[in-house]
Amino acid sequence: MQEYFDELTEYATSLLTGDEVLTTSFSAEDSDFVRFNQAAVRQAGRVVQKRMEISLIRGQRHASVGMTLSGGLELDRAHVRKQTISLRELLPQLPEDPYLLYSTDVRSSETHGENSLPEASDATSAILSSSRGADLVGLYAGGGIHRGFGNSLGQRNWFSSYSFNLDWSLYHRQDKAVKLNQSGFRWNAAKFDEKLAGGKEQLAVLSKEARILKPGRYRVFLSPAAVWEIMGTLSWGGFGLKDHRTKQTSLLQMIEGAARLDESVNISENTAEGVAPNFQGAGFIRPERVPLIERGCFQSCLASPRSAKEYDVQTNGASASESPQSLDIEEGDVPSSEVLSRLETGLYINNLHYLNYSDRPNCRMTGMTRFATFWVENGNISAPLNVMRFDETLYRLFGTNLIGLTTEREFMLDPTTYGSRSTFSARMPGALIEDFALTL
Repeated sequence: MQEYFDELTEYATSLLTGDEVLTTSFSAEDSDFVRFNQAAVRQAGRVVQKRMEISLIRGQRHASVGMTLSGGLELDRAHVRKQTISLRELLPQLPEDPYLLYSTDVRSSETHGENSLPEASDATSAILSSSRGADLVGLYAGGGIHRGFGNSLGQRNWFSSYSFNLDWSLYHRQDKAVKLNQSGFRWNAAKFDEKLAGGKEQLAVLSKEARILKPGRYRVFLSPAAVWEIMGTLSWGGFGLKDHRTKQTSLLQMIEGAARLDESVNISENTAEGVAPNFQGAGFIRPERVPLIERGCFQSCLASPRSAKEYDVQTNGASASESPQSLDIEEGDVPSSEVLSRLETGLYINNLHYLNYSDRPNCRMTGMTRFATFWVENGNISAPLNVMRFDETLYRLFGTNLIGLTTEREFMLDPTTYGSRSTFSARMPGALIEDFALTL
């Protein structure tokens, strides 16, 4: 696959005339998908697809086009030639782009991840064997994800990663279910069995009559999945250079020195341990780690090439959205085995959804609890809770009201498969928080 991409890039380069510069971006996957319902396979299939984007540049003018590749070299060459000619005809009609920035330092690289995944049939058999008798519904997606970059200056970058994501639930009735996830680079049957057993215990509690809580402030535990929902909302304009310079960032109070998080909070873009490539579409190499928040204080922005050009700073290889793709929160000092005893009395929240900002400048978010949320009393889960709405600021959640983060973290992959499997990932601890505001 890498050789095929290189051949097409070399061919596209041979079509250039005068002072034209060309860049190519390649994305591909060879993935297995298995859909489960009632602990039985309902749909299974394999997807192999390849796409390439060509950008033609002359001075400060540029145009791009994306194409699906057939895998037949002659056919794809003809397609590349046709699209390159179309871009050349288009360029004179376009205005100059003052913020165009692409890598002119040739920094080639190759990253070939180890493929330690089982055959999809073996993973499926293990899932079915362990979940027999349960109403398990979910999707297994696993296989290789490949990315490439090339340009007419001679730079070539390649990245391959092999991972799986099992996004699943144990269903009780109506809106009552326990949602779980298992992601990684190797299938771990023992870990699945452990998660399944824990999910069944929580499912048994869901059969009890739900406890009704009044709006108020409660001590809560947010699971790693719930923490990721909050961090996903924060990533929407929280860390980007352009958002900071235009003062549209939700972390405005932090960068102006009016607020901070707890000293135990350290957040970074951890490309080295994610599944996203270590380069981006303009050819810039991403650092292995970009510190975003250290010891509760803002450290640095994610700077895309366009923002870097506009504000005259160095890019750190961020994507055009300037959002983290491999988000990492360092572990804390609360053992997961002690979460319930330290929570004592309050809410155990497995999942959140429908999050949005209710007051963006103050980093205030609102959202709903989802799936299995429980009332804990004297360190024991005692009853399920109906869906409730929360409204909180990040500075209270992970600042003044943070009791602690767990020592164990969960590695999670974004389950999105629209068009192709997502390369967004996160390593998140759980969080114990006091005075968590429930509003409805």
